Amino acid sequence: MPTWPPAEEPVFTADFGSSEQWVAGRSWAYPNGGPVNPGDNKLDHLVDDPAYSRTGVFRATRRRDGLWDTGLLTTEGSPEGFEVRTGDVLEARVRLPEETGAWPAIWTWRDGGQEVDVFEYHPDNPDLLELSNRVRGTHRYHRSPDVRPGGWIALRIEFGARSVVWWLDGTEVFADHRGVGRGWHAALIVNLSVCAGRYHPAPDDTTTEMSYEVQDLRVFRPTG
Repeated sequence: MPTWPPAEEPVFTADFGSSEQWVAGRSWAYPNGGPVNPGDNKLDHLVDDPAYSRTGVFRATRRRDGLWDTGLLTTEGSPEGFEVRTGDVLEARVRLPEETGAWPAIWTWRDGGQEVDVFEYHPDNPDLLELSNRVRGTHRYHRSPDVRPGGWIALRIEFGARSVVWWLDGTEVFADHRGVGRGWHAALIVNLSVCAGRYHPAPDDTTTEMSYEVQDLRVFRPTG
């Protein structure tokens, strides 16, 4: 359970269509803010086209140059400038992608680091979620029959000072006992990347588009 009881009302409710909350198609987690990131073995070419992210359906489509136009939203640099911080609890519902090469994620980022991965997923490992606290160097590969291409899952994560804790469909699945420290804070990123083939298979030659969906993303802040 969370270290502190979260507030009954969220401090942040994602409206992916809001240009006040979210910046589309660029992030300093990518070299020079994007649009490409080959060093991370990604075929991404970030775009700010609303059709790729603003409905909560994050899309990727194949380009003629071998890259993929991809959707990314971040609170970094947005007018509201929302950041999650120590003690916050994030909840979201996610429809996982089906296509080989899809690489969806919800994660945090600030000043070249401060990364905590709410989740990463690769359909070539159909029942596996990747859960990582890169601030303190911990991770878990969690397998579940409820995790499958095209399936819906409910995610919950507490960014605790001494332990980051993940839940899947209401059940605690990993507490890292490392945490993020007392003064941690970072922007949110929601995106769909495309694998280039080094760590996970690249898309099949016949695949021209892919997507995943995020609903009900909310952040709660502890009271007291």
